[in-house]
Amino acid sequence: MYKVKTDAIDAYHLCELYYKEELEPYKKRGIQLLNLRNLTRQQESIAEMAAKTKLQLHSLIDQVFPEFRGVFGSLYSKVSLLTLLAFPTSESVLSVDEKELTEKISSLCNSRSEKWANERAQKLREAALRNPFQHNQYQSHIFNLEMLINIVLQYQEHLSKLANEIDSIAKEIEEYKILQSIPGIGEKIAATIISEIGEIDRFDAAKKLVAFAGVDPSVYSSGKFTASINRITKRGSSRLRHALYMAIQSGIRDARKKKTTDEIIPRNKRLREFYDKKREEGKPFRVAIIACVNKLLHWIYALLKNRTTFQDIA
Repeated sequence: MYKVKTDAIDAYHLCELYYKEELEPYKKRGIQLLNLRNLTRQQESIAEMAAKTKLQLHSLIDQVFPEFRGVFGSLYSKVSLLTLLAFPTSESVLSVDEKELTEKISSLCNSRSEKWANERAQKLREAALRNPFQHNQYQSHIFNLEMLINIVLQYQEHLSKLANEIDSIAKEIEEYKILQSIPGIGEKIAATIISEIGEIDRFDAAKKLVAFAGVDPSVYSSGKFTASINRITKRGSSRLRHALYMAIQSGIRDARKKKTTDEIIPRNKRLREFYDKKREEGKPFRVAIIACVNKLLHWIYALLKNRTTFQDIA
């Protein structure tokens, strides 16, 4: 069903879209796919909240202890956040000796060596000495900092549990492994795509899957006028479109260089060649990406219909 704007049948199309587009997708989905969809959507929701909380935390660290950001490889790793929770200010860091700092960091990350913990302790003391805010003026900043750290840690725990549950359910679904055979599609993206598409047998042609995803071009006509330039319809699942965009970005990105040569190999050679071709034709970046999404959906349709894996052959 395509979105065509004509004066005589607008109302009819709107009604048909409401009943067919919104209700039919749920009829053939099994409990397994529904569970997977519920979990992936919850995962996305919590990830969005976690991202917003991290931005708040980052802003607050800038006001209390900005130099802390260079102590650990990842600011939001568990050991980093727990260390910051224990030593949120320069004063708290410098109030104890290096040995105590080392022991504390070591206790927070048992998988690391004593040497590693000592190196982090040294970096932490150096950061405390460089910190422009040697004396914290606002206790409210410390209170909010500790609260935000605990919230981020809780989100991370929830996301970890969700990821395990999603993987446990998805492993029992054949399409999960099939989609992961496409370079650029990992576990999270694969789970989202199959949960949003549902049963592939609902679609008797690849173009209908493209339309369901909402990346088919819209057609605008009214009376004798027909538009020559049209945007994508965006009628389908926004979560499916986002997962597809992420898969494209990952697929066309260059992989690491080989050890024996300077040649750079893209993760998905066929997809990258198609993208480069569109760009050479003068297509803008976004238009080329949309074309890649359409191509990817045709591949997904064929693979799921035939129950075969992807062959990335140039």
